[in-house]
Amino acid sequence: MSLLRRVIGGVLRRLRVRQGRTLREVAEVAGVSVPYLSEVERGRKEASSEVLAAICRALGIRLSDLLEEARDDLRRVEPRTPVTPPRVPTGRRLPTGPRPVPTGPRPAPAARPTAGGSTCPTSRVPNARAAVGRRPAVTTGRGAGAPARATRAVRSGVGQHRVLLAVGPSPRC
Repeated sequence: MSLLRRVIGGVLRRLRVRQGRTLREVAEVAGVSVPYLSEVERGRKEASSEVLAAICRALGIRLSDLLEEARDDLRRVEPRTPVTPPRVPTGRRLPTGPRPVPTGPRPAPAARPTAGGSTCPTSRVPNARAAVGRRPAVTTGRGAGAPARATRAVRSGVGQHRVLLAVGPSPRC
């Protein structure tokens, strides 16, 4: 597979040499440095479209002529193989119709392991979206008979969450 920057660089060098001009002459007219033009011609640098247009003006050709010659060079070096779309795995057929929308109550989310590997439901931090935009509130407890726990709504980079400030006796999981 040929890199486009190498093909374009080769065409630029071929056109410049065909005209009998030096790197310095073309670089001055194009407004680029001699080392940069040399690297573009060798395919080491990927020139922007603005720089390519300036080099083409310095060589007295249109940008479309440069790209046409690059296309011809690519066609000569690339193998002629038909382009086929990627194959979809045939192990399972995908449904083609609309998806059914579930109705009724949502199932409770399954407990996921935390960083320490625990699946205890109290190890997760509950979301506090209701407090977004308000002053952080401090609450203690989770109802009658629950151990006292202080939480505070804080804003993070992702959203607002309740963070456990003081932990009372933790239930055994």
